Amino acid sequence: MKKKISRILSITPLFKGLSEPHLNEISTITIDRQYKRDESIFMEGDKADGFYIVADGQVKIFKTSLEGKEQILHIYGPGNPFGEVPVFSGSRFPANAQALANSHILFLPRNAFVRLIAEHPSLSMNLLGELSKRLRQFTLQIENLSLKEVPSRLASYLIYLAEEQEQVDRVTLTISKGQLASLLGTIPETLSRIFSKMSAQNLIRVEGKEIYLLDTPGLDDLSAAGKLTE
Repeated sequence: MKKKISRILSITPLFKGLSEPHLNEISTITIDRQYKRDESIFMEGDKADGFYIVADGQVKIFKTSLEGKEQILHIYGPGNPFGEVPVFSGSRFPANAQALANSHILFLPRNAFVRLIAEHPSLSMNLLGELSKRLRQFTLQIENLSLKEVPSRLASYLIYLAEEQEQVDRVTLTISKGQLASLLGTIPETLSRIFSKMSAQNLIRVEGKEIYLLDTPGLDDLSAAGKLTE
């Protein structure tokens, strides 16, 4: 099991470039967990006594308003860590985490991991790089939700997804369109209308979960301009 955990850790951006002995050392403090679909991993306000890595499956990070409306902040797949920021600030989790599918999750306890960082400073550099990346993503998301209209948010997300999936003219949605609507701060009906308009203007072609990017410069313009032409 420890060798399997070491292999999973080796493909995690947080531990990229670490030697096999270091990965084996981290695996000794790692706790293997399984979550069923829709099972809660942690709740907003819970003590951040460790952080998590998705080994297999999918996890959503979200907040819920007093009225019960859900806003998805992030959706993470295999290799992605989550819950790490409050762990190192010594605070509580600022949002909820829930498995979107049956998921294999690795849990790294805070105190044991902090001791490893003290012993291996190279871990700190990896951690800073990952947190900087997360800060950039979060800043872009706040900008999209507060300053851009929904068509622009969708165009920005498709461009981001293409970069993440290392694709040029096609992306694969790994979440439902309802979850995508929540991630973009809108409702499914509005998102469907925008998909239809973007398809009619030959910006994209939608085939189930596959979205073909027919006009990347046009998507870039929409991402910046914020509005679809009528």
